[in-house]
Amino acid sequence: MTDTDEPTAGGAVAPGPDAPLSSDPVALEILRGTSRMLIDAGLTPISEFTLPNGRRADIAALDRNGILTIIEIKSSLADFRSDQKWPEYAEYCDRFFFAVKPDFPREILPAACGLILADRYGAEILRPAAPAPPLTAARRKVLTLRFARTASLRLAAVIDPGLKARSEAKDL
Repeated sequence: MTDTDEPTAGGAVAPGPDAPLSSDPVALEILRGTSRMLIDAGLTPISEFTLPNGRRADIAALDRNGILTIIEIKSSLADFRSDQKWPEYAEYCDRFFFAVKPDFPREILPAACGLILADRYGAEILRPAAPAPPLTAARRKVLTLRFARTASLRLAAVIDPGLKARSEAKDL
């Protein structure tokens, strides 16, 4: 257990707020189901997308019109209580959602945020995201280019894992 890990009910250890999604099996299930739903709806998701402010969105997704959606995965009540960085994502998206498992205590989530219920097989939007102020053209361009470059570098790293280290060394 590290100093960012937190005990949960039953003594299990939940990853801390800055841990990657891959370290939390519940978060991975939510990610899988939510990504399936997004693709079925015509959006292209990227997990752990780094925003210009340095924060890492659990999921960022673009639709065909360039609308950017950010989804914050909450795998447990402890995860929600320990990670309050999500308000910092609002200025980088057109829509913001929380994605949780069906047994998550939904009443604690802010009503202004969209709500997605997910499991490993799929997801459903229970509450649409409240309208957000439109992104400026300059910010939308920065985010869209960052999204495209991130997707391209990740695909290249699948073909050649050594490319990931090279791209990080060059700060691409």
